[in-house]
Amino acid sequence: MEISESSTKSKWMAFDSDNSNAPIARVTPPEDDEFDIVKIAERTAEWPGATTIANYIGDEERNKRSSSASFRSSRDDSISSIQPRVSQELKDALATLQQTFVVSDATKPDCPIMYASSGFFTMTGYSSKEVIGRNCRFLQGKDTDQKEVDKIRNAVKTGSSYCGRLYNYKKDGTPFWNLLTITPIKDENGKTIKFIGMQVEVSKYTEGVNEKELRPNGLPKSLIRYDARQKETALGSIVEVVQTVERPRTQTQSSKTEILEKSIDSPLVGTAEQLSLNTPGRETPLNDTKSELSRTNSGNSSNNKSRKSIRSSLMGFKGRTSTHEAQPVIEPEELMTRDISRTDSWDRAGERVRDMRQGIDLATTLERIEKNFVITDPRLPDNPIIFASDSFLELTEFTREEILGRNCRFLQGPETDQGTVDKIRVAIREQREITVQLINYTKSGKKFWNLFHLQPMRDQKGELQYFIGVQLDGSGHVEPLRNRLSDTTEKQSAKLVKATAENVDEAVRELPDANSRPEDLWAIHSQPVFPRPHKMYNSSWKAIHNITANGERIGLDHFKPIRPLGSGDTGSVHLVELKGTGELFAMKAMDKSVMLNRNKVHRACIEREIIALLDHPFLPTLYTSFQTPTHVCLITDFCPGGELFALLDKQPLKLFKEDSARFYAAEVVIGLEYLHCLGIIYRDLKPENILLQTDGHVVLSDFDLSFRTQCKPQVIKQAQPKKRRSRSFSPPIFVAEPSTQSNSFVGTEEYIAPEIITGAGHSSAIDWWAVGILLYEMLYGRTPFRGKNRQKTFANILHKDLTFPSSIPVKRDKIL
Repeated sequence: MEISESSTKSKWMAFDSDNSNAPIARVTPPEDDEFDIVKIAERTAEWPGATTIANYIGDEERNKRSSSASFRSSRDDSISSIQPRVSQELKDALATLQQTFVVSDATKPDCPIMYASSGFFTMTGYSSKEVIGRNCRFLQGKDTDQKEVDKIRNAVKTGSSYCGRLYNYKKDGTPFWNLLTITPIKDENGKTIKFIGMQVEVSKYTEGVNEKELRPNGLPKSLIRYDARQKETALGSIVEVVQTVERPRTQTQSSKTEILEKSIDSPLVGTAEQLSLNTPGRETPLNDTKSELSRTNSGNSSNNKSRKSIRSSLMGFKGRTSTHEAQPVIEPEELMTRDISRTDSWDRAGERVRDMRQGIDLATTLERIEKNFVITDPRLPDNPIIFASDSFLELTEFTREEILGRNCRFLQGPETDQGTVDKIRVAIREQREITVQLINYTKSGKKFWNLFHLQPMRDQKGELQYFIGVQLDGSGHVEPLRNRLSDTTEKQSAKLVKATAENVDEAVRELPDANSRPEDLWAIHSQPVFPRPHKMYNSSWKAIHNITANGERIGLDHFKPIRPLGSGDTGSVHLVELKGTGELFAMKAMDKSVMLNRNKVHRACIEREIIALLDHPFLPTLYTSFQTPTHVCLITDFCPGGELFALLDKQPLKLFKEDSARFYAAEVVIGLEYLHCLGIIYRDLKPENILLQTDGHVVLSDFDLSFRTQCKPQVIKQAQPKKRRSRSFSPPIFVAEPSTQSNSFVGTEEYIAPEIITGAGHSSAIDWWAVGILLYEMLYGRTPFRGKNRQKTFANILHKDLTFPSSIPVKRDKIL
């Protein structure tokens, strides 16, 4: 259905400027005077402090009520008949969801709301009668960004998706930051029939207006881009709503089954299902939206029941259907760096099928530290805060928007000892650490006894980089007579805050220096790449050497695009040819601005660093890397065999025979052992990231979620028998395990280990967990813990027992 320009200007919060400030209680349809008075009385009765007005109107019009009763009844019937309706089955299914959302009818002018969740009424303060049948623009106000409104208009007009943060207003006039996600629902002909609008109040955790604030070097003031985190959360959350709207019966039956399981099978299931899977220290879970979901973008895709991997990982071969329609001429440079997937990722928020397995990056180690702390940058005027933990927000009652860019002095108050404050100032000036006790104040004016630790952080050159400020609320341990913490408590608490500061120091070093020049962020991609011993004489390296031997630097213009291969978490992949050589490579191109906005700069750099180290038959080779004004590029092996996922998908039962599964698992284990020897934790093992070479051997790809630390290999000699003639002999054991743990929330949903979910810190052991999941999938055709949404998958990983389908006989002892 084509939507006219006039009808779309006001859809989905898109309103004309002349009525933007009109409160909902004053917006009524043209009616007779009698009906107007009755409606005003009813609505003003709901206003705070409006009792007198309502009574006045009621007394004045009491005699008219009886005469207008029949009119109102017929009028209500008329209004009810034209309001959009939702089937009871769909209502029951939607009522089981926890998200805050509305469903609008896209087939009618102005996209009226046909269903609103209970969370929507709670969040906005409006009642069902004030919402159903209306457009969502009533949430707007004077400070709502019209540029975002225009984006919404365009999304509705084109039947596409939208995700953005708007400044909205509740019924009582309270402003709040609303993360709005709009997704179209289309019929089998591709016609948009509904829109789902999901709202998440992010006022406490968003950087708000600071999102656009830049440092003198052009980089963001905030160390973390929270909008990117929250938008990536939204797609993962709205998937369940889309599924329910499309298949309400399935959702209802699933809910009944869960209730039955909770009451019969296991007392632990209830706990698992109610599990709050926030990243530790985060009230708002930071789910990822890198997944590309199907069906809502195309009606025809609903008939396609084959498993398809949208993620053609780095160097993976994936052909695409060609079109005979005339296409605009695109320069080769643009073709090779074009993002071939993320542009429509929001438009495909549909079924949760097997291709929903992109790697997720929900939080860095820094974000998962559950302590009260801030990070300030003394290189900027007034030493402003550039990072504040969620726990700090909870302690102080301030929002992140109110804190970022400010000095910590806003915590001071009437009883704050200025002598102690002076000591802190001196420590800052002298760039040394200090631990003190002082009275601070929350936003509401509540006093708390703060054990404060200040610690400077220096860069590799020894120059001051940041200050880390850790707070510990010791209000419950203050000695009344001394009006301070006891000596014992102070010593114990001082150890805690110092340990926290050390953890923060280590975690923040994973991120790029906020004071770097933009060009310095990508410097590693311009560094030369030298051949490793085992492949230095192959044809690909010879072709590269013929160019670089004369001092020429390889760049984008040396390659000719052949076709796109797919996309990974941080970029798109193209098959390219080194001009004039016939040598084929895979080129991964990553958009710099996207990396910056999605907190991916350090991920892109660690991938470049790791691949340059590798020299192994089951791991990729980096031939060169370079950057353009907009992109950074990696040139690696092209694997014609494609993904192991695709091969697995072609099998009759979507599974391998035992011998094949053992073969692939063995090569994966060998590759992981090599990585661990280098101190590299892979963290994203899955069939999509296992590529097949021409000879059928594997190559592990995609290292953007990997972690590199130190590793000291050891040879442990076994105790030998005392008898010389004894035949029992134990050879020495070679042990190599990365020494440092990480706490980033990364991986692929179905393959993530429990310690990543719980935030307990993880080591290389998570790779062996993933090997077990991989082996299970190859043998049984599915992963063991997958749920209908991310939260249930994580709950299954933490609580569900591992079971093996009896319908598929497998000799597990033979495999192991």
